[in-house]
This record gives sequence, C-alpha cells and structure tokens, in this order.
Amino acid sequence: MDIATLVGLLAGVGVIALAVSEGSDFLVFLNLPGALIVFGGVFASTLIKFPISTLGSALWDGIKVAFIARRVDPQQLIRMAGEMATIVRKNGILALDAYPIKNTFLQKGVSMCVDGAAPDHIHQVLTRDMTQSIQREEVSERVFRAIGEAGPAFGLIGTLIGLVQMLIQMNDPTKIGPAMAIALLTTLYGAVIANLVAIPIADKLETKALQDRTNRELIIDTVLGLQRGENPRVLVELLEAYIKDDRRQTEDDRRDESVDRRKRAVPVEVATATRRAAPTAASPPVAAPRTPVK
Repeated sequence: MDIATLVGLLAGVGVIALAVSEGSDFLVFLNLPGALIVFGGVFASTLIKFPISTLGSALWDGIKVAFIARRVDPQQLIRMAGEMATIVRKNGILALDAYPIKNTFLQKGVSMCVDGAAPDHIHQVLTRDMTQSIQREEVSERVFRAIGEAGPAFGLIGTLIGLVQMLIQMNDPTKIGPAMAIALLTTLYGAVIANLVAIPIADKLETKALQDRTNRELIIDTVLGLQRGENPRVLVELLEAYIKDDRRQTEDDRRDESVDRRKRAVPVEVATATRRAAPTAASPPVAAPRTPVK
C-alpha cells in the first residue's frame, strides 16, 4: 500500500477540518445545494468526456494504483537479473523454471524463454503488454485530471448562481445569507476536490506510469539478455543505466554480489541435477554381470 498517498490525504482533510472547526460550527460549512452543484456537475462533465465503460474501470485502476499498488524496486530487479544470468551460464535456460519469481511481467518473459520462443516474438509480446498497461494508467490519469479541471469550474458556476440569487432577493435580508453561502461554499468544494484529491492523484498516476515504463523496459532487456546467455556482470552493468549513479554497485559490491549469486544458485543446480539423475519409470534396473563358475 502507498502510505504517502493515504497520509497526504488524511493530513489535508485534517488541516481543513481543524481550520473549519476553529471558532465556528462545522455544520455551517455543509451546504446541500452547493454540494449538488459541484459534485453533480463534476460527475456529469466527466461522464460527457469519457464512455461509461471506460470511466468505471479508469476510476478503479487509478485508485488501485494510487493507494494499493506497490512500487517495484529496480535495484532488486537488477539483482535478480544477475542471479538468473549466473544460473543460465551454469545450467542453461531451462534451469530458470525452478527459480522463484514474484513479478508477473518478468515471470511471463522468463517462461517464454524457457519454452524456447524466438527473441523477436518475446520482444513483441512484452512490448505490447507494456504499451497496453501504460495506456490504461494514462486513461486513469486523464480521468482524474479532468475531475480536477471541472471542480473549480463548477465551483465558480455555483458562486455565480449564489450571487444571482442574492442580488434578486436583496429586498429580503433573510434570504441573503443562504444565497451567499452557496456562492462561497461551492468555490470551497471545487477547490478542495481539485487540489486535494483529483490533481494530486493524477500527478501520482503520471509518476507511477513513468516508473512502470522504466521497470518494464528493464525487464525486457533482462529477458533478452538471459536468452542470449549474457555474462552476469555485463548484464548487470547494462541494466544499471536504469538507476541513479549513487545507487549503482561498486566493484567490491559486484564481487560480493557475484559470490552471493553463486551461493544462491546451488539449490537450483542441485534441483536440476536431481531431475537429470532421477531414473524414469520405464527404464529397468541394470543387473550386475555374473562371474562364471569354474
């Protein structure tokens, strides 16, 4: 879960609630006509911009990415790439079938390598998968950005409506207050929706889409390097172009990492050797030669 999104949202709501409750009644800031103008207008405007089938999935995908989806560490992906490259150099590409992989995109690429798919086919499938995933995240980002643009606009519309009602009823002082409340509170509702919820989530989706694209490109290069049988150190140096300079490994770190990779590769080697040495059910036992009796 993305703690930063949740903490930021709760902090923003808390600050606004504290400011509202300080020196006044909280119920004063609740206005049903103003809320209907802003929330209803934003919903109608968003519904006009996007198909209803796209809108539902985009909202859910956006909320899931902003609040639930975990960030994939590219440094961890590079470390896994070095370990898998060591296994491939020692035992072949088929040995990766026993290597535990949690990332579904990386698992898909490795499975195609194990199945013997051509490099062009693997690159085409993974690139298309990456493009479609990024496009879905971009649609979610556009939906939330549209909500952020419509919120202040309908807040201004509510302000104009309230001012017109106030000017029409100037001869009745008892009706000036409710009309003025609509005029001011709709602006408040629109600003809160845009600047606390919609636009920050849209920016978060844009940032995560960029990170997701970078990680998926790293994984594609990893899979193609594994299929070529790339040297583990060469593959790691190639993939380190995707991370910052201060997070890259030094020569000593690479030497220690190489030793660690060799240790981790032992269980895979043992499992592969066991499968190769295990007798099949159809092969009969070989009898020992008898010594002739004189």
